[in-house]
Order: sequence, then structure tokens, then C-alpha cells
Amino acid sequence: MSHLNQPHFQDADKAREYLEALRWPQGPVCPHCGTIGGHYTLTGKSTRPGLWKCKDCREQFTVTVGTVFERSKIALNVWLQAVYLVCTSKKGVSSHQLHRMLGVTYKTAWFMSHRIREAMKDGGGLLGGGGGIVEADETYWGNNKPRGGSKKGRGYAHKMKVVALVERDGKARGFHVPNVTSATIRDVLKKNLHQDTRLVTDEAYTYVLVGREFMSHDAVNHKSGEYARGKIHTNTIEGYFSLLKRGLVGTFHHVGEQHLHRYVTEFDFRYNNRKVSDSERAQEALKQIAGRRLTYRRIGNRAPTQEA
Repeated sequence: MSHLNQPHFQDADKAREYLEALRWPQGPVCPHCGTIGGHYTLTGKSTRPGLWKCKDCREQFTVTVGTVFERSKIALNVWLQAVYLVCTSKKGVSSHQLHRMLGVTYKTAWFMSHRIREAMKDGGGLLGGGGGIVEADETYWGNNKPRGGSKKGRGYAHKMKVVALVERDGKARGFHVPNVTSATIRDVLKKNLHQDTRLVTDEAYTYVLVGREFMSHDAVNHKSGEYARGKIHTNTIEGYFSLLKRGLVGTFHHVGEQHLHRYVTEFDFRYNNRKVSDSERAQEALKQIAGRRLTYRRIGNRAPTQEA
């Protein structure tokens, strides 16, 4: 039986009960004051299902208040379908595909996708530490033609830049940066890595100085044909970049630069939860929906990015 045939994907009330059990294992939590349990269920002909009243602050709330689903007119079971599809599609699922599968407008599907990506954000904290190895590298993606030019552009200046950090057997974290310089690289590494980390990169000069600020820094020289020297290699992060690029090229085709960081977040999330089942990965995203409400204004006032 298809996972999408489960009751919480087909019925809005079942979806609400599923989300309540997932988010509130110890009982309802008031999003206004944080009190756990002991709240009152409100009933009546004019009262929508799942409405609670806090025993302390007396405010009313539902399981979606303070989450990326708040004030949405889309049925909650449709939201859960969208979360499942985004979390389980290895190379992502485009807004056009969600629009076709869920029966919502393209604009709605696009907004749903961005809200789900907001829930996928990494909780933060430093990577590496304890002498663990973290690979760092950058990649470039975008049109081969520079803006205003008619010929194929050389170099990478006109392309979008992504810097990423990948722990061996651990997490990945990518960043869209305006330029790849020693300063931007240092800012990313210092904010996201423990000092007692063994850093591994390629031979790029941008990592030389900042590499001295960690436990060790080793590099492989790709220009001379060296790709591995024992444990010194960047194969892990190159595998991460291959998934990212295959998704951007094969699924989304075109991504506006103002939204690229959200797509990188999506691929980070699936990579970081690669060792669990599809259902567990979707549940992990649902556990992170609180406190991350996203409005259209925050995304931008332009028309939705065109995806396939």
C-alpha cells in the first residue's frame, strides 16, 4: 500500500491528530506561554476541531499556531502529503510537480515548498570537533552565459557560489555566498567549525590561512592529478555536490539567486537524515515546523521562480 494512502494523508482531522501526537507527546503545549498539558478542549458548533484554551494564559491555540502551517487555508492532510513528497524525493520535487500531484495552484505549491524548506533548516551548532575530519569546498552553478553577454562565459564570476562543509559520516551544511574569497571562506568556517577539527580541502589558496586556525589542515592537489592520500580526500563533499547539482539541473532547472539558499537547505536536510526511513525523515521535518513561520514578504515580492 502506498504511504500516501495512510489516514493522516487522506483526512484533515486524522492529519491534525497525527501532528498533535508527533509534536505533543507529553500533552498539548501552549505556543503563547509554553505551558505543557492540562489545557481545555473547546467544542461547539462554531468551534473548529482541535481548538485548545491555555489553562494559564487563557489564549486559544491549535497545533498549527506558531508553525509554518499557521493561517494556511490548505487542508492539513495536503500539507502532510507535501512534506512527505519533499522529504522523500532524493533530488527534490518541483513546485510544478506538487501543483500537479496535490491539485493546488502553482503559486500555492511554490509557497508551500518554501515553507517546508524553512522547516528543514539546521538547528545550528558547530560541526567537527574532537579531531574529526570536515571537508570544505565550493561549487558554482548557473547559466553559462554572463548577464548581458551573448557568448559562453568563461570563469565562474557570473555564476552562483555555494560553499559547503561536510563531516565524515556526519552532517553537511551549505551556504550561498556572494563571492568566494579568503574572507568569506574564513567567515563560514569560523562560524560553523570547532577549532579542534581536522580540515581537508583541495589546493585552493582561499583555505590556506584559515586552515592554520584549526587542529590541522590537509589538502589534495587536484591540478597535479592527486585525488586521495589515505584519509586526505574531498570525495565526500564532491558526492554531496553531485546530489545538489543533479537536483538543481534535473528537477528545478532554474532557481533564482535570491532563493538558492533555501534549496541548499533542502538538500542539506535530506543528506543529514539519509540514514533513516522516508517516514522518519518526514517526521523529523514536522518536528521542526515551530517558530519558523514564513510570510510571502520575507520570500520576496517577485513572481515565483519558474520550476519544472
